[in-house]
Amino acid sequence: MGLPVRAPWRPATALFATRVVYAFNWYDVGAVLPLIGAGLAASPVELGIVLASFLIGVGVFQLPAGLAAVRYGSRAISLAGIAGMGLATLASGFAPSWEWLALTRFAAGVGAAFFFGPALELIASYFPAGQRGPVIGLYNGGFSIGGALGLFGGALIGTEFGFGSALAFGGAALLAAAGLCAGVLPPDPTRGTSVTLEATWETGRRVLRSRSIWALSLALTGFWAAIYDVAQYFVQYARTVHPDWGYGTAAALAAVVVVISFPTGPLGGWIAERGLDRRYLIALFVAGLLAVGPILVALGGVDGVVFAILYLIPTYLPELEGRGLALGVGVVNSIQVLLGSALTVLFAVLVARDGFTSAWVFAGLTSLVLLPAILGVTPNRAPHPSSGDLRTGAVD
Repeated sequence: MGLPVRAPWRPATALFATRVVYAFNWYDVGAVLPLIGAGLAASPVELGIVLASFLIGVGVFQLPAGLAAVRYGSRAISLAGIAGMGLATLASGFAPSWEWLALTRFAAGVGAAFFFGPALELIASYFPAGQRGPVIGLYNGGFSIGGALGLFGGALIGTEFGFGSALAFGGAALLAAAGLCAGVLPPDPTRGTSVTLEATWETGRRVLRSRSIWALSLALTGFWAAIYDVAQYFVQYARTVHPDWGYGTAAALAAVVVVISFPTGPLGGWIAERGLDRRYLIALFVAGLLAVGPILVALGGVDGVVFAILYLIPTYLPELEGRGLALGVGVVNSIQVLLGSALTVLFAVLVARDGFTSAWVFAGLTSLVLLPAILGVTPNRAPHPSSGDLRTGAVD
């Protein structure tokens, strides 16, 4: 994992700020989607292609990003990713057609893939085992803050200045964040070492053969899809089933899911460092949520806790030691984005055929059916001074 650095909160804060801006650029497109449709004369199907193109870039390029981080180091790859995402997003603000917009959004998704996993590896390396849980929770919670800003800020800028200005603003902010990180992140401790293609391949084989990574990915794919479905479809659901709520109320309720996961992320990371088996913590929170019903505040809170623990677990897997963490996280993200997107398509089919009630039930049941795969993860607890290596978090 690498030795902790001096003054770790300085680079961690820079990565947190970048994570916020990164998330802004996930959500601002949805906020101005009607304006894009009108401005570029794009049909609903064409707008769907624009949205899907970003997710394809994110999902497909997670593994290449992880392998690149193995060979060249996470600092260089995360900086290249966020800069590339910024340039592509800036270009999307000047899109003359929906085809151009889809292409630039795909490129932005590729940049996003090259940023997240390597950046998570960096932030985990700045803190010793036993202390990184709340930090990873805080870092992941930055997505909630950025998502909310993307929804409201994107809509505000787009309404006032046009959708192109909203997208270009997000791209410029990403480039500024890339500059901040370039000046603040400490040098890669492995900089200057030679990582051959053969060594990269061996690390890749070790990570890709990890039963824990595949089990962790599959176990929470249903939950990932359920959260995504709520974020994308709740406003439409409210306007269809509860038209008396009004657009503003529906949008505010959807934003609750996004925002409430911010404070619960560090809490989830703190709980996960208390010595309990993290596999059972995840199962407890997901199953407990489904038991109390579809309460939006609970959903957002559990989202923050679950994904904080999800991204903490790989930092303690021995097979991901060294430069393997970014690749392991890439596997998790790739499976969840690609398989989760397929589940979202099935959700939409059920909405069209049977209505929202059947679709919500499908989302909940899918989360439960896939959850037992978590037992395939190696028992994962916080390290203790008497057993294992406090630097790496490996336990006997």
